[in-house]
Amino acid sequence: MTYMPVALRRLSAPTILAAALLSAAGAAAQDEAGTLPATVLPAVPEWSGASEALIAAGDDPWITPAEAAGFTTTPRYAEVQTFLQRLDAASPLLTLGTFGQSGEGRDLLMVRASTGPGADGTTKPVVLIQAGIHAGEIDGKDAGLMLLRDIAQGRTEGLLDQVDLVFVPIYNPDGHEMMSGWNFLHINGPQAKGTVANARNLNLNRDYAKADAPETRAMIRLLQRLDPILYVDAHVSAGFDMGYDITFTYAGWGTYARHRNTADWLQDRFGPAAMAALTEAGHFPIIYPSPIDTKNPQAGIRYSPEGPRYSTGYGDFISVPTVLVENHSLKPYRQRVLGTRVLFEAALQVAARDMDRIIAAKAADRASRPEQLLTKWRPAAEPIGQVEGFRGVAFDTYVSPASGRQEQRWLGRPITFRMPIVGQEPVETVRLPRAWWVPAAEHVVIDRLRLHAITFEVIDAPRTLMLDRVTLTDPEPQPAYEGRFPLKTTMQHRQAQEVMPAGSIRVPYDQPNGLLAAALLEPESSDSFLAWGFFPQLLPAPSSSEDFVLAPLADLLLERDPQLRAAFERRLAADPAFAADGDARLHWIMDNGPHADPWHHLYPVRREL
Repeated sequence: MTYMPVALRRLSAPTILAAALLSAAGAAAQDEAGTLPATVLPAVPEWSGASEALIAAGDDPWITPAEAAGFTTTPRYAEVQTFLQRLDAASPLLTLGTFGQSGEGRDLLMVRASTGPGADGTTKPVVLIQAGIHAGEIDGKDAGLMLLRDIAQGRTEGLLDQVDLVFVPIYNPDGHEMMSGWNFLHINGPQAKGTVANARNLNLNRDYAKADAPETRAMIRLLQRLDPILYVDAHVSAGFDMGYDITFTYAGWGTYARHRNTADWLQDRFGPAAMAALTEAGHFPIIYPSPIDTKNPQAGIRYSPEGPRYSTGYGDFISVPTVLVENHSLKPYRQRVLGTRVLFEAALQVAARDMDRIIAAKAADRASRPEQLLTKWRPAAEPIGQVEGFRGVAFDTYVSPASGRQEQRWLGRPITFRMPIVGQEPVETVRLPRAWWVPAAEHVVIDRLRLHAITFEVIDAPRTLMLDRVTLTDPEPQPAYEGRFPLKTTMQHRQAQEVMPAGSIRVPYDQPNGLLAAALLEPESSDSFLAWGFFPQLLPAPSSSEDFVLAPLADLLLERDPQLRAAFERRLAADPAFAADGDARLHWIMDNGPHADPWHHLYPVRREL
């Protein structure tokens, strides 16, 4: 496929504004290479570590583009593809392929590194590593190219004896090619970076559950095809200045994972092995410290549950051990890439050593059937732990003429303090049903169920069942977010006997992906299809009739139904504005009566208890 030069592409308003500012400010804002002036980002201490030995010599014919540039720049998509094609042609250990296409039609590249089948003749388990889901957080791409080069050149003897590596260098190639020195201003190198979002302005690390992007759908299918024993997603963090360079974590920081066996392996086996390898190589690792307040670092760091919108949350829900790498943005690119290269190799080593443990943990999680799903939580009143001797950085404040307020200025001076860990406590849990029933007409939802490998049956004859029906109370569409209008609402559950027609979809909870099905179909779940706004047809007011018909009919319904009348009177007493609104009163009676509109505020998915 042919691509237009960057200069000829339609530019977004922020890009046009940035270009205008750059043109006007000239060297006062950025130098010719597109880097920020040295006074903008905090100064960082000099660093040297054993991982520097991994850098190829300048005359090495297999030096990666980032190494050749002294880690000041990162290669474009075409240059990455060319480098991988050369490696593929030169080494029988590597196979370059694709697993889909981006929104703009770019191939989603993947490389399999393998020494061949295992000792028993079967395909070996896979460690899947991806980079560039946020295309400006691109450390993993250049670290992965270094690792593939070293594998191809025989510098990693024994690394692939027990496992294969599948590496995705640029998960978000469309965002990657929107490179600019104005992207990711808080990240210290490379000079130009890609964007967070893809060509549709979707953040792919918020898309695993709803799966709106072609890149996401391709990755979900790849996960199903490989079923990796370890999944690693490389990012760079924002936040506050600190003394750590390579940080990583897992779904719910392990503490709040939905599947316990794989979470325990990550915490007990992966974490210590990765920490030891990074420390030995001269880096400063820690479990990712997500700040409560970046302007007051000592307020604490957050541990919290996650839903399946994220790579880590999705991996947890499908019982695949998943690691989120979050390198510290203010550390130099060279240091971050080298640390990531060490972490990738350590991940392969520990996965190979613990292959049988991981397989057993995945099987145990997929056989488990938790009775409840945590759907809402809040910060715990007291810290659940602390990091003694946290490596912080001193700062002071100054009044910014631009913001007119006190702003932070990092001083580069190391300090240590006790860092509290702020956990969460449950607010709402739901008891999971035996199954969910989805109407045959809900094609988009059924498509997503198929994509996520959630099994279901299609009934060929009507069934009469006692089902739990959910009515939305005062639903409110929220501002647009990630290509959709999320829905905020409270709910009322009521059991009723109902006939499900032939063609209806029954989704049993008792299946390996039952917990994922719960996260997507339970209406209270923060990542449910309902919460993401998949059912806009529930919101419009039902068709109505003339008041001279509605009023006597409503009077008759109140007279004949004591329960309806009691509920109506409670609503009148509790809401004076409602009591004074004749239209609202009539509509409420019709909506809650025995012949209510079948669409209005009624969640179409039923629950079989």
